[in-house]
Amino acid sequence: MEGKIIKAIAGFYYIHTPEAGVYACRARGIFRKEGIKPLVGDNVSFEVLDEEKKEGNLIALCPRKNLLIRPAVANIDQALIVFAVRDPDPNLNLLDRFLIYMGMQEIPVVIYFNKTDLDQKGEAETYRRIYEAAGYRVILGSTYEDDGEKIRQVLAHRTTVLAGPSGVGKSSLTNLLHAEERMEVGALSEKIRRGKQTTRHTELFSLEGDSYLLDTPGFTSLSLPGLPGEEVREYFPEFEGPAGRCRFAGCLHVNEKEEICGVKQAVASGDISRSRYENYLQIYEEQKNTVRRYSRKTPE
Repeated sequence: MEGKIIKAIAGFYYIHTPEAGVYACRARGIFRKEGIKPLVGDNVSFEVLDEEKKEGNLIALCPRKNLLIRPAVANIDQALIVFAVRDPDPNLNLLDRFLIYMGMQEIPVVIYFNKTDLDQKGEAETYRRIYEAAGYRVILGSTYEDDGEKIRQVLAHRTTVLAGPSGVGKSSLTNLLHAEERMEVGALSEKIRRGKQTTRHTELFSLEGDSYLLDTPGFTSLSLPGLPGEEVREYFPEFEGPAGRCRFAGCLHVNEKEEICGVKQAVASGDISRSRYENYLQIYEEQKNTVRRYSRKTPE
């Protein structure tokens, strides 16, 4: 039989099949021998050992279209990156790192700004303008007030990884979309206003047919291993047009004078968000001595 790994815990791989449900399987020894680790999101072949108990053996992995290291998942069609408008306030530097990280694997991104019911100052529209100008699809909403329909449309017929920091409502969103799998929803720490961790392992949830949603543990930092500083600019799509006005080819938009750098001119005129540009400078400085260590090629 064939199916998709939706959860891996304590040596068992839980494989979902649209026709027959979920089977708990162990991997054959050849995986360990060859140093192959099955991942959530892998499409696999398995043999059924006990139909009544829904148990089997994992036989083989199908070729992967992509692979994320953090979280460790395979075969992602898109990422839904969730940040809150308020409580906690959004860390836009972290958001930009998420966007770069997904871009390194050529995974399309939709940004969901949650908790618009707490937005008293119109910040949500400001964030929308910043990231739509950068070329991303942005959805504003509230898991407290919405029915989840506009998100369901985004997720239809895709395997989507749900990413973002703790406390922004990822688990609440999963609950809204998949009521049969109620997840623990944590309260915010009153002391530090940071979300308590509620998702402790990586798990795919089957929504409808071939639609899957993968909730992941939240985290507050994200490194970008293997990305050289001179390539960081490639992951800021709004730089592309203004960069054509730079006087010199290969302009990094860092130390050049404004009169010879089209990107700096666009920042000064407001065509490029200053917060995005400042985050670019910070990430460039962190990555400028990095040697390229990643490949965009599909891992097998």
